[in-house]
Amino acid sequence: MQSQSQSQTSDTTSSMTDYPRLENYQSEGFYDEVVSADSVARPDSVALVDLLNRLPAGELIRRQRAIERSLYQMGITFTVYSDEEGTEKIMPFDIIPRIISATVWSDIELGLKQRIRALNLFLDDVYNERRIINDGLIPANIIDSCPQYMSQCKGLKPPAGVWCHITGTDLVRDNAGSVFVLEDNLRCPSGVSYVLQNRAVMKKNFPRAFSDSSVRPVNDYPARLYQMLRRMAPQDMPNPTVVVLTPGVYNSAYYEHSFLAHQMGVELVEGRDLLIENDHVYMRTTDGRQQVDVIYRRVDDTFLDPEVFNKESVLGVPGLMRAYRAGNVALANAPGTGVADDKVVYAFVPEMIRYYLGEEPILNNVPTYLCQRDEDRDYVLAHLDELVVKAAGESGGYGILIGPHATEQQRAEFAEKIRENPRNYVAQPTLQLSRVPTMTGETLEGRHVDLRPYILCEGPDDVWVLPGGLTRVALKKGSLVVNSSQGGGSKDTWVVASPGQIVARP
Repeated sequence: MQSQSQSQTSDTTSSMTDYPRLENYQSEGFYDEVVSADSVARPDSVALVDLLNRLPAGELIRRQRAIERSLYQMGITFTVYSDEEGTEKIMPFDIIPRIISATVWSDIELGLKQRIRALNLFLDDVYNERRIINDGLIPANIIDSCPQYMSQCKGLKPPAGVWCHITGTDLVRDNAGSVFVLEDNLRCPSGVSYVLQNRAVMKKNFPRAFSDSSVRPVNDYPARLYQMLRRMAPQDMPNPTVVVLTPGVYNSAYYEHSFLAHQMGVELVEGRDLLIENDHVYMRTTDGRQQVDVIYRRVDDTFLDPEVFNKESVLGVPGLMRAYRAGNVALANAPGTGVADDKVVYAFVPEMIRYYLGEEPILNNVPTYLCQRDEDRDYVLAHLDELVVKAAGESGGYGILIGPHATEQQRAEFAEKIRENPRNYVAQPTLQLSRVPTMTGETLEGRHVDLRPYILCEGPDDVWVLPGGLTRVALKKGSLVVNSSQGGGSKDTWVVASPGQIVARP
């Protein structure tokens, strides 16, 4: 792909210059985003590598521990429900930032804007005319068998055709430096609070390197999110009431819900705080009822309205869908977006881009085998030791088999699961993910990373991508699983500004 080859070239020219070499560090044959194969700084990493080489012994680990204490004091946590030692965890953080060149980021930004435009058109189509199905590009049973396809949302027409206002799309780079989309997260994507807090502590600890690297800012995300939510309000209200709807304190991302509500200056509410009257939404307050016009909901579709979805739910608001269909409240994201999260549907996104936009994808998918197809399933079962197998509806690093690292018994168990429910599984080649220097004890070693940028969409031609996003790092040596629930951590992501773009202040 042209854009990827251009990006790769921009990242690999450092070996032909006199840039500094990162001392006592080896890339070990992997594509490293900070240094080239011979440990020489890439062009945008010169200030960082210079700093790392100049720090006295022990100083880097001292700063790492200072940041960890700061994050602990701020209470930056997430919940791991399967952990027997306690559910509340501090998000692990690594002090060495990931740096993305302006050229690489330009391709990523264009590709993400293209992708969300196509996904919004797909969602509008699949709940209404179903043209893409009728024209034979996606089999009907792929959609109708998807657990996240909400038949209750048929006929919905969100304003401006925007179903997904807030997206987190997971990207990886391979051993050639090319960028691929790993998956789309269109329901309630989490993690942006860590992006903002990581940046705050990094600027304090690496102010000179940060300033010299011409890093683009991320701190305007809450303001942009709030303004987008305000403009979503029905009937162009001059002063709409916006709230963040959370499942409550036991949700894994509750810290983020409260953080974003505080940053935007809006109320954080639970389902029990809201009520529906005459198809309008009201919030219970100490001063009486107050009408709610926009809800940034962090409650999953199934639990959103017990009148329509799960009747057992105590997390949602009875009658909310009636108010939404009546046009009296705006929801971000619209119910039903989860069908585009499905890992089987993901395989068809390149065709969606061609079908709805008449364009070639700027960002490629990872090649994907659908176990529902007989030919694909036979190949997957015969090559389980080479592939990564994923359950279609799982997230957080659960339901994954990494074939080359799995035991014979684990592969046999997954083979049986595939035979029992082929629709639920996809497989992909095991990519050699790019790496970034990472603190391991008191030394630096390469660890694999992915990236989740965040996208705000108000309309087909009004899409904004946060410059950077959440870099997740697999802290275990050799591991490809970056999810925090599976032992991963996070890094600050420095996107280098092009000439004329705003640069963040340290």
